[in-house]
Amino acid sequence: MGKTLFDKVWDAHVVETVPQGPQILYIDQHLIHEVTSPQAFNELKERGIPIARPDKTIATADHNTPTLNQHLPVKDDLSRNQLEQLTKNCKENNITLYGLGHPNNGIVHVIAPELGITQPGMTMVCGDSHTSTHGAFGTIAFGIGTSQVAQVFASQCLLLEKPKSLRVNVNGTLKKGVLPKDVILYLIAKLGTNSGTGYFCEYAGNVFEEMSMEGRMTVCNMSIEMGLEAE
Repeated sequence: MGKTLFDKVWDAHVVETVPQGPQILYIDQHLIHEVTSPQAFNELKERGIPIARPDKTIATADHNTPTLNQHLPVKDDLSRNQLEQLTKNCKENNITLYGLGHPNNGIVHVIAPELGITQPGMTMVCGDSHTSTHGAFGTIAFGIGTSQVAQVFASQCLLLEKPKSLRVNVNGTLKKGVLPKDVILYLIAKLGTNSGTGYFCEYAGNVFEEMSMEGRMTVCNMSIEMGLEAE
């Protein structure tokens, strides 16, 4: 069988394969925010390891942030501390930060496509489970934990076992009022909340082909709810 889109993108980013072990996958774009990055920054600082590719990292304040009156001091102590740490860490490591009040600030999985950071054929990671959103643009995109954030900081790579592939075909005509969110919720209900664990999914069929990019982002965003990485 020929390679899938997932195979082609993945294989193009393999730096090395560990004998009888995982693969070393190069990461094109690392997205960070204030919640899962502080511990990773501290780990590298304690070990005296520099950020390998600060130019491949984009930061935004997006989890513990006020929706209104962002010019005022953040009342919650934990949130304020995390935001201050993000600002300090990005400044010390020469990382681009879209903080509160910046015109490019916003939800990490929205601003990256809006600003053209997300591009087809990329590998993208973020310390957030819904990183799969970027799969709508033909990327390999997935959420990582804080220890893996540190791993990307240090090497711009991750040690990973290649996931299995899953293809979901949906064809037909959606009735009036049936939206992309309904489609992915239906699939999750049919397949199960753990059906995608260990798999990378490619969506196919005219229903997805006819969706707007926003609709495809919604489908990929919610794919994590059945354990999938989406493309």
